Amino acid sequence: MAAAGPGRRPAAPLTVQHFGFLSAPERELLFAVPPEVFSRDSPPELLAVALGATLYTPGSRPSLSYTARRAQAIGVTSQVWCLEDSVSHEEVPAAQANVVAQLQGLHAEPDAAVPLLLVRVRSPEQVAELAAAAGTALGVLTGFVLPKIAPGQAGEEFLRAVEQASRQCGRHLYALPVLEHEHLAWRETRAEHLAGLRELFDRHRGTVLSLRVGGTDLCGLFGLRRDRDTTIWDVAVVRDALCDVVNTFGRRGDYAVSGPVWEHFQGPDRLFKSLLRATPFERGGRMPLRQQLLRDDADALLREVLLDRANGLHGKTVIHPTHVTIVNALHAVSREEHDDALTVLTARGRGGALASSSHNKMNEVGPHELWAEQLLARARAYGVLASPDAVLELLHRGRLVADTRFAARTVPVP
Repeated sequence: MAAAGPGRRPAAPLTVQHFGFLSAPERELLFAVPPEVFSRDSPPELLAVALGATLYTPGSRPSLSYTARRAQAIGVTSQVWCLEDSVSHEEVPAAQANVVAQLQGLHAEPDAAVPLLLVRVRSPEQVAELAAAAGTALGVLTGFVLPKIAPGQAGEEFLRAVEQASRQCGRHLYALPVLEHEHLAWRETRAEHLAGLRELFDRHRGTVLSLRVGGTDLCGLFGLRRDRDTTIWDVAVVRDALCDVVNTFGRRGDYAVSGPVWEHFQGPDRLFKSLLRATPFERGGRMPLRQQLLRDDADALLREVLLDRANGLHGKTVIHPTHVTIVNALHAVSREEHDDALTVLTARGRGGALASSSHNKMNEVGPHELWAEQLLARARAYGVLASPDAVLELLHRGRLVADTRFAARTVPVP
């Protein structure tokens, strides 16, 4: 494949906004503060939090750019074209050539409406091959997802390959390493492995945008697979690894860590009763939405996203279009949280404790300062909801858009 020459048109701006499928009146109705428009050129501390529900698609799919347009239409803000696990070994050369051709096609359309694009590669050599083949068209990308990252020479080569590709295409490209190595899974090697990764990522801090965790791979090392009634936080050996990842990289908000993939989208009759309360749906007149969420086992996904957030994770990998709004809607900030964060930061430097404006909790300025800063970053990306029931409206409207524009209730996008 010939490299893109100097006469090619500049790469697409790739600006995105969460819940972009909403009309202006809908956005005004549902948000007290609307989500900001952002791009791959936004400050990295915002971009890392704003990626949201990242939709994976195999790089072998011939309609990649068309799928990306459909994804953007239902609110996807980041998409991965995968050349690793979702592509068989014999398909790799054709899939790699396909990704290059799709990038060059988008490079020729500066106004293409697509999500922020990432390519999941298999090796440092593949990064170099893509850079050589795509030329300046590689600049359409936001970066690369790097699987099974490890400290030492192998990790250095991966990150240097991304930095070299950036220089070749004339745009800053990010690396999103995936933490899924067996040395992370095994308790006796975990501390040394994480310490080595921390040193590696700190040396390449300007390149590493955020970290992802391979929950499926970690489960697989123990011969485990969580079912639709079980969150990743219920799988003890993986939960322990996740906690240590957050402890190593999430302290002081140093790195954004994304939640593992949710891999279920429908199933037979359930064994356990749902924790999804009926009252909010009854109050908002959205009981059919609740039944739909239960039929699709999305109530378990809702719980896992809330547990991800409670443990300091940002965003999540998804495989189905109907999961996108679920993940993103649960990252939107409530008005009460937003008011509390502003209260804390207004009193920064003075210390003390202040009653919440909602009169239901105490805001301690010192302990809650970092939380408040991170919450306001999330509010910039996902907006501040106008009312508690607005999240149900987001879920409802996002589901309608996904069903209408993807017309796929049971077949995952990949």
